[in-house]
Amino acid sequence: MHRMRNLCGAAVLTLLWGCSSTPNNYHTLVPAQPVKSDGQPVLVGRVVLPPQVDRPQLVVRQGASGLAILETEWWGANLVDEFRSALQDLLGGPAAGAKALLRVDVQRFDSVPGQYAALDTLWRLKRPGEAELTCRTAVQTPADNSINSLVNAQQANLRKLAEAVRAAAVPGRSACPSLQ
Repeated sequence: MHRMRNLCGAAVLTLLWGCSSTPNNYHTLVPAQPVKSDGQPVLVGRVVLPPQVDRPQLVVRQGASGLAILETEWWGANLVDEFRSALQDLLGGPAAGAKALLRVDVQRFDSVPGQYAALDTLWRLKRPGEAELTCRTAVQTPADNSINSLVNAQQANLRKLAEAVRAAAVPGRSACPSLQ
């Protein structure tokens, strides 16, 4: 009986000690200040991300073919929801009466510590009474070895994507914008 109490006590201590791990850190792609847009209202519809990165934890590349899921570094929501919310904010917030509908297929969402964050998207913009415009935007922003730097670089990539979409949303525009 005494031995059983010692084993139970040891098990409880092990559980408590095991639960005192590193706390989770949460990150967002949503800008701190919403963007005021005076251009054509755009509603962000469907967003599709590669399944390798569409998860609540941050995923970074390791070497030429490896991926690391960072168990203590989390997005504020699943990445697809973070991406959609951030892009909508960058396009001027929820667009009541939006006249253009945006669909985004993310081809690459790479975060490489100490090097860069890359975003490659194929997007479609449908404006009323006009043919759907299909464009590709590929951007890359340098990042240092910190998680905050990688998240900031992805935020910068989303700002560049939003700039391209805003430029394309101008009524009558029939060509995809080029990024400077």
